[in-house]
Amino acid sequence: MYKILIEASGSLSSNFMIKNIHESGNLACGSDIDDFNAAKKMCDDFIIFPKFGDKNLWQKVEKSLLEHKIDIVIPSFDEMLLGWAKRVKYFQEKGIYVIISPFETIELFLDKYKTYQFFKKIGIKTPKTKLYNRYEIIKPRFGRGAKDLLIFDDTISDFITQEKVDGAEYTVDCLFDNSGEAVYIIPRKRIDVKDGKSTKGISEFRADINKEIIKISRNIKFYGAVNFQLFVSNKDIIFIEVNPRIAGGMALGMKASENWILLMIDNFIHNKKIKAKNVKYGLKMARYYEEVFYD
Repeated sequence: MYKILIEASGSLSSNFMIKNIHESGNLACGSDIDDFNAAKKMCDDFIIFPKFGDKNLWQKVEKSLLEHKIDIVIPSFDEMLLGWAKRVKYFQEKGIYVIISPFETIELFLDKYKTYQFFKKIGIKTPKTKLYNRYEIIKPRFGRGAKDLLIFDDTISDFITQEKVDGAEYTVDCLFDNSGEAVYIIPRKRIDVKDGKSTKGISEFRADINKEIIKISRNIKFYGAVNFQLFVSNKDIIFIEVNPRIAGGMALGMKASENWILLMIDNFIHNKKIKAKNVKYGLKMARYYEEVFYD
């Protein structure tokens, strides 16, 4: 039995990870910057992490991992991904396995402009994207006076501008093994989205999408759980971004296949070969809020 750490456990979509860890026969350790959340009640253990800007962040993280006897970390918080990827070998020497894609992969896909450049380089369709060369004032091209004039201060930076894409929106739940080979590629059509989170979806077999995912994975290495976001417009498959981490909507991908927590333990910890089972396509998911109470 392993104790598995998950991040940002206060989020509304973390419960599926906790359930899958428990169903795999292991212990779930939640973490967040405070412990007043539902995950604290659902998990077997809980760590209060420092805020991301803390100058002693990683020293405190390491201390907590050792004190709570964490065996495995499955990162999910974007701001922490580079730090985890940089320390995979360091933590493994201490008996802690961090299941995450290589540092170079994380660095690339956290930068949306570099992601665009990468897609263009390998021949993957993606919206036209430009760096936002900002001036302080934005105003209509035609007209006079100050009507509709916008003024920005110096706190706004690091923006991109991107072509708007219409079409059916998909997220693709993927599991890659410790050699970077795709075990599962499960497209799910997003039927309803609230605050950027998928609340309704359906798994679909899409050979055309699978082919593009394989093409991407032949050009850069992925490990563990990864999701891809794209639109299907007419017959074009247009990739928007890659999240090289586990994500809340993967609940559907796992339910349509099997418990990926078990697979990751077998493959990344015990170095066992893993094979995909038949995927249940046409499986629908709808989400709801669930309350927990504290005395």
